[in-house]
Amino acid sequence: MADNSANLRGNVPPLPRVQPYEPVPYDVEGTLDPFKAAKIEPESKYKQAAGKGGAFQPDFEARELRNNVLEKYPIESLKMIGYLNVNNRPLAVVQVDDKVKQIKVGDYIGLDFGMVTKISDKEVELRELIQDSAGDWSERTSSLYLQSKEGSKK
Repeated sequence: MADNSANLRGNVPPLPRVQPYEPVPYDVEGTLDPFKAAKIEPESKYKQAAGKGGAFQPDFEARELRNNVLEKYPIESLKMIGYLNVNNRPLAVVQVDDKVKQIKVGDYIGLDFGMVTKISDKEVELRELIQDSAGDWSERTSSLYLQSKEGSKK
């Protein structure tokens, strides 16, 4: 038995010769930095006029201070259900979910920084600020129209 195991030696080839590692020099001088803000944020023609975001960039801090309930809902979910004229000052009655609020010219409503610009007996006109895919802000006008009473009996 010892005789048989003596002849069972394996034949292993020698290990290949390893080439020494030579680092490749990487010169970043003169190349673009992928993490630089100018690379991430596209250039805007309004950047000098109003900082980044365009000429119509909204005031986010003022929105936090206002803490208006109607700014937490999209404009599509708001309904104008009434009109009041108090001391020659037009007011609109707006409903969202189960809440009813009075708004006046200058109030903010909707998610897109909508400011009420005009109130008539049939509609509320507002100016919204929307952001495009490039990060620039632009104005858009929208309206809420007086809703007829549903299910009213005459």
